[in-house]
Amino acid sequence: MNENDRDTDALVGEWMTLKEAAKELNVSPNRVKQFISDHKLLGVRRKGELCIPAAFVSEGDVVKGLPGTLTVLADSGFTTDEALQWMFTPDDSLPGAPIEALNENRGTEVRRRAQAMAF
Repeated sequence: MNENDRDTDALVGEWMTLKEAAKELNVSPNRVKQFISDHKLLGVRRKGELCIPAAFVSEGDVVKGLPGTLTVLADSGFTTDEALQWMFTPDDSLPGAPIEALNENRGTEVRRRAQAMAF
């Protein structure tokens, strides 16, 4: 594991494997892979296995506002690692990390910041 992976792991905290995410979302692991391809979720390899941040799933569904935010970040040229760093890094102006704001139903504020970074 390289230093960037350790930094990301420290920010993200808990990860879910594809199987765990599929079970939580009540879909197949292939559907979770499609969510990743469609920028509805972000997936990275951890110990050889594709995983997603556990914070991206809440109450059996993808966190509200996450897919739109991830699409804005992808369209802005963010890599997966950069998007993960941004989603989990605390921002005093929100306050908290963008993923925390999404979980608190403050998606408009998060997307506004993501769009502003694109310009």
